[in-house]
Parts: sequence; structure tokens; C-alpha cells
Amino acid sequence: MLHDVTIVGAGPVGATLALALADSDLDVVVLDARSRGEAARGDRSLALSHGARLIFERLGIWTSLAALDRAITPIVSIDISQSGGFGMTRLSATEYGLPALGYVVSYNALQSALEAALARTAISVRYGATVASVGGTSAYAAVECTGMDDAITARVAAIADGTGAALADMKRERRDYKQVALIAKIWRDTEHRGVAFERFTRNGPMALLPEGDHYALVWTMTPERALQLMDQPESEFIATLMHEFGPRAGIVSRVAERRMFTLALEYAHDIVGRRVVALGNAAQTLHPVAGQGFNVGLRDAYELARTLLDTPRERIGGSAMLRAYASRRRRDRAAGIAFTHGLVNVFGNDLSLLRWTRGLALTLLDMLPPAKRAFTHAMMFGL
Repeated sequence: MLHDVTIVGAGPVGATLALALADSDLDVVVLDARSRGEAARGDRSLALSHGARLIFERLGIWTSLAALDRAITPIVSIDISQSGGFGMTRLSATEYGLPALGYVVSYNALQSALEAALARTAISVRYGATVASVGGTSAYAAVECTGMDDAITARVAAIADGTGAALADMKRERRDYKQVALIAKIWRDTEHRGVAFERFTRNGPMALLPEGDHYALVWTMTPERALQLMDQPESEFIATLMHEFGPRAGIVSRVAERRMFTLALEYAHDIVGRRVVALGNAAQTLHPVAGQGFNVGLRDAYELARTLLDTPRERIGGSAMLRAYASRRRRDRAAGIAFTHGLVNVFGNDLSLLRWTRGLALTLLDMLPPAKRAFTHAMMFGL
């Protein structure tokens, strides 16, 4: 049986693509290695832009997601500064007439809302399907799954599994930052009131994201230092955190759920191949600074859906359609990669000249409304 679209991965990006196609007459099948109802290993925080909210509103899941207890925390302003130098700026939703610049969302809550929405559609979701390889011919894409004798064929296969490992022929670039992100939940002596903090230090960027009754901490550092901090008693860890972040963080009273993960930039040189297309982290995995990676992935999914819906069925998966999609995503994708990679290199360096340059950039951003609006617009909607 030849499907129109096979989506590999039913995580947030793959599920978003599927829901965006749900009201069409396309034959869509979604494959996911998890068992039905299986949650991800541990919850984590996702930074959603205002543009991401608009996508979820169009798909009809934002209201149900917002109804879940503490699933969404609005970010009403972002305080950006650097340690060891001058310069700061604050971005505020009220300046743009918006309820929030973005949102911190529970991954598990978002995944549950997306799966519930998918269950209400006619789209076939096959859980427990472990994809071994994906290949394409001039006529169809073939998805081989472990334990299945026959390949699943479709006019196009969209790979949204987070790695793109099944696409052996897709050339990828990887740049190891030789850093890790230490993440944790922290509680302060005062309410966060929706204020997020981004602080650039000599060791790398630090972020505090408001979430429920606490902050989600994302702290970039070397692996060696992270291992030391992971083993520190709570009181010592808090003292180190407050010293590094400075007075902007306020008084931290508690920390919980410390974890760490490796940071790298990885991206496919060409996100389309013969009857296949990569999106989300399978297309580009970005540094978490500025919270752009997940939002770029959501825009991948939404734009791919638009391209599919605008294409006659017999031309779906053809080179013209795939090239049109790649062209539509080129600018935003390149900007997301360059923006986050540039922030890491410029704001993660402790050279005194760069500290002065950073301070001047932050000061000018705060003083020049057009530049501030352009920067904020890019953060919310991409390029």
C-alpha cells in the first residue's frame, strides 16, 4: 500500500506535522518507537515562542494544553545581561501588545495534549514501530521497521525522530561545543512574576525560565565543572549559583532535580533527499541559548504541512516539491543556526575586548527601539 505521507516520530514536531494534515484527504501514517501512552523519560521544560503558540492555536490544542495544571507558564519579560561588564536590556511583552513573549511548557503535558488530539483524528499512529532505515526511489520512500517483513511505502517520508539516524545518506555537520548544560529546578525567596533571565558569564550563558512556582535553570559549563557541581551539597550549589549569576537571581532557597546533557551543534547540509525530508532535531540540533531550537522545528513542521497541502497528490515527494520546501525553510533555518552559534561564540568568550563589545551591543539594543523590535520579532517568529 502506498501512503501519501509517512511521518517517522510522534514527538511534538512529528505530531504537529500530522495534526496540520489531519483535515486533508491525504493518507498519513505516523510511526513511533514508544508504546502507546508511554511518557518520555522524565519531564523537561520547553521554551515556546509566541509564534509557536499561534501554531498550536491553529491546530486547536492550545486551549486544552492551557487547561492542564501548571502546564504553561507565560514569559512576560526577558532580562538580558552579562557578568563582569556593563550593558543590559529587557524585552517586555507589553511593548508589543502581547500577553507574553513566550511560554515555558512541560514536555510531557505538550506530548499528552498532542497525542489526545491525534487520537481524535483519522490518522493512523503505529506505536512500537522502531525504524531501522529510510530510503527513497524515484517512485516512493521506503521505511524499514525492525520486526516487520515489508517496508512501509509512501510518496514522501518525513523524519522527525529527533536524530535522523535512519537517513544514512544525509550528510551532517557536527560541532562539539565541549560544554554541557546543567539543568535543575530552583526556588527563590520571591515570585518570578513571569520574568526570565539570560545572563552571559565567562564560562557560558545561564538562563532562568519561570515555570510554575519555580525557575528552570539552564547553566552552560565544561563537563568537568558540571560533574563537580552535580555532587555539591545543596547549600554549596546554591552559593555557587548565586555568585555566578549575581544579584539579579535574587535569593535562591532550594534546588532539585539536577541533570546534565552534552551540547553540540548538528545539522544536515541538505534537509531533503530522494522522497525524504528531515525536520526538527533531525534537521538541526541547536544550542539551547535563546531557546530557538524547538521553535525552529515547529516552524519546519508547519511549513512542510503547508507545502504538502499546496501540492497535487501525484507530485507529493517529487524533487520540485521538496526543493520548494527546502527553499522556504532556508533563511529561517540558517538564521537560527547562525544566531545561536554566534551567541555561544561571542557571548561565551571572556576576552576583555569581547566583554566591551557585548556591553555596547546590549546597551545599543536597549536604546534603539527599531533594533529592539527586530530582535524581539526574530525571537518570537523567526526569520
